[in-house]
Amino acid sequence: MAVNLVIPARQDIHPVAGVDIGVASAGIRKQSKTDLTVFRLAPGSAVAGVFTTNRFRAAPVIVCEQHLTAHANIGALIVNTGNANAGTAADGLAKAQRMCEATARALGLDAKAVLPFSTGVIMEPLPIERIEAAIPNAISALGPDQWFDAAHSIMTTDTLPKIYSRQLQIGAKTVTITGISKGAGMIRPNMATMLGYLATDAGVAQPLLQSMMAEIANQSFNRITIDGDMSTNDSFIIMATGQGALQIQDANDPHLATLKSALTEAAKDLACKIVRDAEGATKFITVTVQEAANETEALKVAYAIAHSPLVKTAFYASDPNLGRILAAIGYAGIEDLDASQVQLWLGDVLVATAGGRDANYQEADGQRVMQQAEIVVRVSLGRGAVSQTVYTSDFSHEYVSINADYRS
Repeated sequence: MAVNLVIPARQDIHPVAGVDIGVASAGIRKQSKTDLTVFRLAPGSAVAGVFTTNRFRAAPVIVCEQHLTAHANIGALIVNTGNANAGTAADGLAKAQRMCEATARALGLDAKAVLPFSTGVIMEPLPIERIEAAIPNAISALGPDQWFDAAHSIMTTDTLPKIYSRQLQIGAKTVTITGISKGAGMIRPNMATMLGYLATDAGVAQPLLQSMMAEIANQSFNRITIDGDMSTNDSFIIMATGQGALQIQDANDPHLATLKSALTEAAKDLACKIVRDAEGATKFITVTVQEAANETEALKVAYAIAHSPLVKTAFYASDPNLGRILAAIGYAGIEDLDASQVQLWLGDVLVATAGGRDANYQEADGQRVMQQAEIVVRVSLGRGAVSQTVYTSDFSHEYVSINADYRS
């Protein structure tokens, strides 16, 4: 069951001028599921992306990177679920190219102007003929108000769709930002078994958009973890169609920072929705490490806590066995860490200080916090002024069941 995951109603999702979406069923894994999604972008749209660092990157990831480098005018995206087209060697690359070619033919584009995406089971041949047969159906369904259907179409083990939509004023001009994401397991930074698509009608020069991507990802999709496993298919795309009133072509534009902040907020919302819908999750956990000497050591400690199966199962059981958190802090890899300077809070409860249990800590206080659906873990290292936050979930029996049964 998802943890406090709110889905906007279809009528509350703002279309983004310059983005049309169509979905169809290709029967890739399940005959009854819509599993193919096409995005068509207005000419002149700027597109930027970041992708997994897994060395077994999926074929569509490789093709996406090539096309983004080679072609300044991306005109379409095509997404399939049910098959990751990963671990498929030369055959997978050829089929990813065929996805692009079939989409390009139908839309009158160059094949390099199409970005392909796949998600699902790894190391199985992609049924490209089914995809090619279904592309015309997806294109015939193209329309500006299909974000809700697309959010459902890209789901795999997700229990709920992830959607964000907002209109805001920047410099007295209305800007629309709408996006969707998918992911529920095999989630780890850089990035996750996730797909994220964020669009705005603002106009942004492509080099500016790409330069913003790393920081936006590092404050959103690169700050979530469910199980510590890095996928082969992670992809996060931002599209700026330029069909709205706000136009930013220069890094010195005074509105750039506001737009960047709004896009970061949207990406963070979509990323946290993935954690809220983590496979088998019953808790949404925020881990903040403060007073670190630098970002690297702050993240080492945050991820040591967030990845620990012992910590995560304690959260599932609502068991304040908080020595597990201290152990994770200690093995995070900061060789000169002074344990006597470390403080640990669970929610509003000070648990540990000066190297051990705080004198005023009561087990009942820890139990009270552990029973909540949303929990904040805060660690102070006493080493500097840097703070970093990571979002994670607990581990339940259902997580094991979902992943044991995934291919059956």
